[in-house]
Amino acid sequence: VQLQASGGGLVQAGGSLRLSCAASGATLRSYTMGWFRQAPGKEREVVATIYKNGRITYYSDSVKGRFTISRDDAKNILYLQMNSLKPEDTAVYHCAGSTNAAAHIVRSSFYYKDWGQGTLVTVSS
Repeated sequence: VQLQASGGGLVQAGGSLRLSCAASGATLRSYTMGWFRQAPGKEREVVATIYKNGRITYYSDSVKGRFTISRDDAKNILYLQMNSLKPEDTAVYHCAGSTNAAAHIVRSSFYYKDWGQGTLVTVSS
């Protein structure tokens, strides 16, 4: 699957952004999808994942209660709604897809084969 992420930008702390990840070449219903982020000088970390059935989601502790991952099957687009943004959310965000059954359990980028280009989110204090 080919993935195209968008929606990043500059926002003040407390604000909101919605990231989109448009897919082509395959249906997202066949994939466990994830959002990952990498801040300057830090390792890539998982933010949220959604299993291919669309009903099982996972959030890292740092974003739980503030971010929501969702999928529009008709449009074949993955979303990440980000509310109550904090300066520590500043990072390049990537969407990724996996057909590996372990992906929704282990939640490691190792299991994700298809990656979109990153979109930069900057949260000012």
